[in-house]
Amino acid sequence: MQTHAFEALESNVRSYCRGWPTVFATAAGSELVDEDGRTYLDFFAGAGTLNYGHNNPVVIEPLIQYLRDGGVLHSLDMHTVAKRNLLETIDDVILRPRGLDYRVMFPGPTGTNAVEAALKLARKVTGREHVISFTNAFHGMTLGSLSVTGNSMKRSGAGVPLHFGTSMPYCNYLDEGSSLHVLEMLLADSGSGLDESAAVIVETVQGEGGINVATAGWLQQLELLCREHDMLLIVDDIQMGIGRTGPFFSFEAMGITPDIVTVSKSLSGSGLPLALTLFRPELDAWEPGEHNGTFRGNNAAFVTSAAAIDHFWRDDELQREVARKGELVERWLTAIAGAHPAAGADVRGRGLVWGLTLADPAVASAICTAAFDRQLLVETSGPEGEVVKVMPPLVIDDAKLGEGLDRLADAVDEVLGRDEVSAEVLR
Repeated sequence: MQTHAFEALESNVRSYCRGWPTVFATAAGSELVDEDGRTYLDFFAGAGTLNYGHNNPVVIEPLIQYLRDGGVLHSLDMHTVAKRNLLETIDDVILRPRGLDYRVMFPGPTGTNAVEAALKLARKVTGREHVISFTNAFHGMTLGSLSVTGNSMKRSGAGVPLHFGTSMPYCNYLDEGSSLHVLEMLLADSGSGLDESAAVIVETVQGEGGINVATAGWLQQLELLCREHDMLLIVDDIQMGIGRTGPFFSFEAMGITPDIVTVSKSLSGSGLPLALTLFRPELDAWEPGEHNGTFRGNNAAFVTSAAAIDHFWRDDELQREVARKGELVERWLTAIAGAHPAAGADVRGRGLVWGLTLADPAVASAICTAAFDRQLLVETSGPEGEVVKVMPPLVIDDAKLGEGLDRLADAVDEVLGRDEVSAEVLR
């Protein structure tokens, strides 16, 4: 393994490579292969970018043909055949079947671009500056997105004060059902010091924050508060959308309809950067060019996104498979946690995003290291890195899913000491 170029030339800011010290060369489906020929099972999925796996032929073959045909690659916001096809596919397959009337904005290539656009639009439309976010939220690494992100380490990287936002308790951050009561009281009290807010931004499941799952009732109550106080509801679906929780949008089963939605990560279906900000038509107050970006016209990603949506979302087969596989993961993790009661382990998640929480963050980190030694990629999440995050590609087959969970169970046993868990319970 040759790493001199990385160590000599690349910034210290690099992180994932420190936990996974190898050099990857190829990838397919749910597997990565390093330059020495070792094959790793991927339960990380590009931090939610590879819901359809690595190099899925469904998206790669149309892209190869588009490149061979000399298709436009860079177009800013000019009209192209690839963009038109994507817009029509989104409308036909995603929006209209769900009764969603959204304008589609291409804000730039990444998730934080989508969040920045959402915050700017909410402030422009309402004339208010303040935005409410939640404990342990993660919305991106640019300044606006950091201002509504909870993690103190990430916030400190801004180097400047982060204004115009207030963090409130997320679902179950306090005792059951009480967190929105706090927000409700502050909004109703003119002496609370909480400014009138343009919007509330929320994840239905907090991925980076520790796999914290909001209930449907909590989200519905939040939507009501937004309506009562003329605040726009922004759902950040960058990591949890595109099927990660089952439906295309994570909020579909929650009984809410956001004013603004941000999507990215697995939207392109290929790992190519692509982001959208979706919003109700009456909110489309932008002047031409008022928000732009050089790389918002990534036509290669338009091609792969349209192919993925057309293939995977014209029926509910993928959604049903995510639910089925998610139940399997939950059973495995529950059995693993039950075999190690002294570790204070707990299990939480939805769809195909799950977390094994440990009382000691050092234990979670050690489990991820032991998993890597078994050629399985898992990462930690949560404010202290106390959660082992399980997030395989949605299209992983049952055999590889079971194999990966076996490796994870072995890693936990190595770190915590082996306790017998019957194969029947795990299966």
